Amino acid sequence: MHNLNIPTTRALACVTSGSKVVRDIYYDGHPILERCTVVSRLAPTFLRFGSFEIFKTLDSMSGRIGPSVGRTDLFDQLLDYIISSFYPKVYETFCDDRRKMCAVFFKEVVIKTAHLVANWQCVGFCHGVLNTDNMSIVGLTIDYGPFGFLDYYNPDHICNGSDSAGRYSFANQPKICGWNLAKLAEVLQRVLPLEEGRSILEETYFEAFDDKFMSQMRKKLGLIRKNLPEDRQLIEDFLNTMAETGADFTNCFRGLNQILLPGSRDFDLSSEKLKSHLMKQCCTVEELRILHKPVINESELMVYATLLTQQPELLESLGKGADFVKNEIEKRKKLNSLKDCSGEMKTAKDSELWQHWINQYSDRLQLEVDNQCNFDDLNLERVKIMNSTNPRFVLRNYLLQVAIDAAERGDYSEVQKLLKILEDPFSDANLFEDTPEINTGSVEVEEQNDSNIDRRILAYDGVRPEWARSLRVTCSS
Repeated sequence: MHNLNIPTTRALACVTSGSKVVRDIYYDGHPILERCTVVSRLAPTFLRFGSFEIFKTLDSMSGRIGPSVGRTDLFDQLLDYIISSFYPKVYETFCDDRRKMCAVFFKEVVIKTAHLVANWQCVGFCHGVLNTDNMSIVGLTIDYGPFGFLDYYNPDHICNGSDSAGRYSFANQPKICGWNLAKLAEVLQRVLPLEEGRSILEETYFEAFDDKFMSQMRKKLGLIRKNLPEDRQLIEDFLNTMAETGADFTNCFRGLNQILLPGSRDFDLSSEKLKSHLMKQCCTVEELRILHKPVINESELMVYATLLTQQPELLESLGKGADFVKNEIEKRKKLNSLKDCSGEMKTAKDSELWQHWINQYSDRLQLEVDNQCNFDDLNLERVKIMNSTNPRFVLRNYLLQVAIDAAERGDYSEVQKLLKILEDPFSDANLFEDTPEINTGSVEVEEQNDSNIDRRILAYDGVRPEWARSLRVTCSS
């Protein structure tokens, strides 16, 4: 994450012992022995939103109170420490007006959090467990548990195998981070009136998120000269086309550097090259069916749908709200539409969808050009910005699983290799000229049809191989 230019805690060391512990990593009654390991991490502070919840008053839903409720002395001490240590300008300016100081501090936390989650959404990062205790008070990515990066783009992707309701799905991350900020506002109300805190949140959070998200997305698409209102629709259509075709998130964005500006030499050829690249990122019709497989059966859906209309608060308390029910219904519709779809039909439809979007993209790129434009210079500038914003390499689950399998056999070479690659995730260089073949053990790396592509590189920046389809990560993985 650090090398992706996203604020994060850092790993100092990983120490593994010869001792083993029994763990049921999938909560399915099949425990295994795993080596005892300690990861030491570094950060300016590990204080988080949840640090304030020890002072929380009675919660009407859970009936619980914080263990230090009423300890105003400790609350004041914690608040002063955080602001003076990590927001010193706020403390120095407003220390004589605690209400104003807390208001400015809270707004700073809101903006940092909005920018953080916007960065996540732009690289396809899924945190997995975004409760208040996993939200940094200084806007860092913290507490790496069942996290993951998107392979095929599915906005409803759930990286945590324990999160059956999708509370922390990829698409829900901005919303749930806003919810966590609302919980922080509640515990700050001893100094900052709740209505004022809520007002700051409502006026600041989604605007800050949107500004950061759109700024990054324009760079990812190489829209570097103008900010136009229609850019939002172009971005949404790109994401929707990836979802409709089941295309690889990271590789689709990275491949956008292949198209030249309209009017450039070989523009038509570059447009065809981009389409060919995007088509190669699309999943099979069978994989698309799996992406849209419902989480619950029909009888459970009927129960939840009834609760949604009659007792929505109860449904929310079960972690399965309106969005969950809506998504389950949409999955069934999508799955039904794919019932009679063949591979050839999907390929033809994918081609049509991508051609339509490339036409839109080309029209927008035309607006980047003027009469004084030097095409060669502007194309180089665009590609430089795009290549520094669209990573080539991310920590995909299947790459990590290969490294873990080797490490459990006592071979740490793949861990070291993967670490080295991820130190420069935006690199276009061939990192493998002096590197031996990837050691996959009993795992076969999926073969590719293009013989001109180095299969060792595809092991790191290729689409997810079929054998990795069933990989799951939980809080105990």
